[in-house]
Amino acid sequence: MWQTPPGKPAVDRDLGGPISAEPRINDRIRVPEVRLVGPNGEQVGIVSIGDALKLAQESDLDLVEVAATARPPVCKLMDYGKFKYESAMKAREARRNQAYTIIKEIKLRPKIDPHDYETKKGHVVRFLKAGDKVKVTIMFRGREQSRPELGFRLLQRLAEDVSELGFVESQPKQDGRNMIMVIGPHKKKAEAKAEKAAAKARRDETSEEAPAPVDDGAAVPQE
Repeated sequence: MWQTPPGKPAVDRDLGGPISAEPRINDRIRVPEVRLVGPNGEQVGIVSIGDALKLAQESDLDLVEVAATARPPVCKLMDYGKFKYESAMKAREARRNQAYTIIKEIKLRPKIDPHDYETKKGHVVRFLKAGDKVKVTIMFRGREQSRPELGFRLLQRLAEDVSELGFVESQPKQDGRNMIMVIGPHKKKAEAKAEKAAAKARRDETSEEAPAPVDDGAAVPQE
């Protein structure tokens, strides 16, 4: 009678065990014939599994099932170890280059003075250029809470001042003593990073091409 080995989870035998994400390769492919694709993508045609395995062995390659649901299944001749390594490297590079949008926060007072407003606006501009969202919070104190229109007008002004870089993603809304608005960047984070890298590369290239300074004070030999 079948018994589950100690320390291993029980598997319903009717389900055929856990499903593997790995494709079937070489002698694990148990079908009478396959549609074979060569190592360079050329169509070989429908061949018996024996002939396909023989071709793989002669070419020092693996026979890999790439479309199991096709009839007959599609298999390709390839170096499976190299294929797995390159796929893992591509996935790693994609994860490294993946950029996530960050929400920055700026806090303002309804009666902010012009200099402070310009400073705060500069921060918003910098965040949007970097591809980040900006949560703008107007903080009301005391009697200011009875004048919410002051905060609303300030948020409208800020949105208009940075409209070339961002858009109002979340309209101003009251949240207790605060009023909140979210501005989203027109450019995605990945685009902003790419532009920044390109600009740095141009600066580096320009600095390398710049001629060396001439020492005007150098002595001139007399004839």
